Amino acid sequence: MTSTPQPSAGALHILLAEDDPAVADTTARALRSQGWSVDTTARGEPVPASLKSDPYDLLILDIGLAGIDGFETLRRVRGAGIETPVLVLTARDAIEDRVHGLETGADDYMVKPFSLAELVARVRVLTRRHRSRRDSELTMGSLRMDLVAQRAWIGNQPVELSVREWAVLEYLLGRVGHVVAKEQILQSISGWGEQLSENAVEVYVSRLRPKIEPAGLRIRAVRGFGYLVEEQPELLPPLT
Repeated sequence: MTSTPQPSAGALHILLAEDDPAVADTTARALRSQGWSVDTTARGEPVPASLKSDPYDLLILDIGLAGIDGFETLRRVRGAGIETPVLVLTARDAIEDRVHGLETGADDYMVKPFSLAELVARVRVLTRRHRSRRDSELTMGSLRMDLVAQRAWIGNQPVELSVREWAVLEYLLGRVGHVVAKEQILQSISGWGEQLSENAVEVYVSRLRPKIEPAGLRIRAVRGFGYLVEEQPELLPPLT
């Protein structure tokens, strides 16, 4: 599997399963031109485990993969309880193939050859629809984040966060249970033309730590990997 992330504010993280090198390269380039990060694989076998271990926003799945085909890959993904939206790309244009793909769990279906502009538009629609279905709040410990109003509280006390601190905290809380790499956080807080370093991530994390500690939360550094948010009840102030 290969990955060449590009930074962008609110960047999508996409897994592209396509065994034609030319199609994979052209498609990945089109997606990365939007500021999205794209991981690619030519085989279906590693896809379910990859979706389990990394919170991708979308799977773009070719049907004619080497090894297990796209339909079997999709069946395994949905059988594992993974709800990541799936956009199927295939040269098969028969109605029965489309129906089979949708009934197996695909969210959308595009037939090759396809327009890259249409692909980008469909990616936006699919990921926006999926995100709108998720809860508008993130909670952990006594911390609550309203993702619509972009406000946070610990209990009834508001928490003052800068724009970047908010972005880092939202990214971490949206991936509870996963160790998040610095470069992943960097992608989520960087905009076009910005040259932020991983040191910037360390600065924002250090600022966040005392702000969320009253909620019984800790951002733990996992050496060589990244950061992990944990509940630490002992951090809560004693009852009076």
